[in-house]
Amino acid sequence: MLTKRQNLMETIKKGGNPDRFVKQYEFLNINMPAGVTMTGIPWIPGLTTRDQWGITWFFKEGQIGPYPKHDPEHKVIKDIREWKKYVKKPVVPTDDETWAPAIGYNSTVDRNEEFAAVWYAPGVFEMTHHLMGMEDALVAYYEEPEAMHELIDMIVEYELDYAKVATEKLHFDALFHHDDWGSATNSLMSPGIFKEFILPAYKKIYGFYKANGVELIVHHSDSFAANLVPFMIEMGVDIWQGAVPTNNIPDLIRQYGEQIAFMGEIETREIDLPNWTPEAVAKEVERACRKCGKFAFIPCQTMGGPWSSFPGVYDEVNKQIDRMSTEMF
Repeated sequence: MLTKRQNLMETIKKGGNPDRFVKQYEFLNINMPAGVTMTGIPWIPGLTTRDQWGITWFFKEGQIGPYPKHDPEHKVIKDIREWKKYVKKPVVPTDDETWAPAIGYNSTVDRNEEFAAVWYAPGVFEMTHHLMGMEDALVAYYEEPEAMHELIDMIVEYELDYAKVATEKLHFDALFHHDDWGSATNSLMSPGIFKEFILPAYKKIYGFYKANGVELIVHHSDSFAANLVPFMIEMGVDIWQGAVPTNNIPDLIRQYGEQIAFMGEIETREIDLPNWTPEAVAKEVERACRKCGKFAFIPCQTMGGPWSSFPGVYDEVNKQIDRMSTEMF
């Protein structure tokens, strides 16, 4: 029987021979203590806090996560043409005390079984709209391209500052990187805008990681992004996590499966509910596995992490993937 790590590599490589489906995130041992980029974001309902960029976050009771506030009082960038007046690049900590929990965590990972992975969020595009709001950011990409290029250059500088410290201290071999690029039905940017602004940023970021020992890059965007897959390949993504069913994953596998793998298809919105049932989970998992097949596909909830919003759903998905492995392998 292959290890989790071996089975993942057999699934995503050309001519591979996996012996079962990969179960969601089982191949990634994600080092959450390394997530210093998320300092100041609240993870308890009812809290309002500010992060290291000055973004105000609110975790509303009854919601499943925090969101930035973008009313006139709280948005960080009031005028993109004067962004330098409002934004100061944070300093990535380098002290041993800050990194000790992450270093200790990595020492426990069995790298024959799993990839030692670091989580990075928010991503480049997310940072632009976290700082000023989605509407202002999307308009600025079109109307103030020079200022947006400058802002993105600074965001990339910060990511590279982090990457240098993290790779030196943690010696991890997989990156799990968030940056949502679309809605359920389309990308939030045209391919042309994405190519001009986002692709060069990630070629620098992912290029650095690949040059410094990171073997596997998993990019999370739980959205439609089929029109961006060629750019994902160019920037160095090995696995696109979060691919929702509207992307037509079987068609993407036929076109690009020898260059990139697809992790998702199990629609979180359909099963991760307060009144979820094992029957509904079984039906959705079977649909996804039979639709997408064994090559270059990892059945997984589309949400961006190894958990579920409501207790029991994530484990039930794994159980049903085991069932489908028994039936299809």
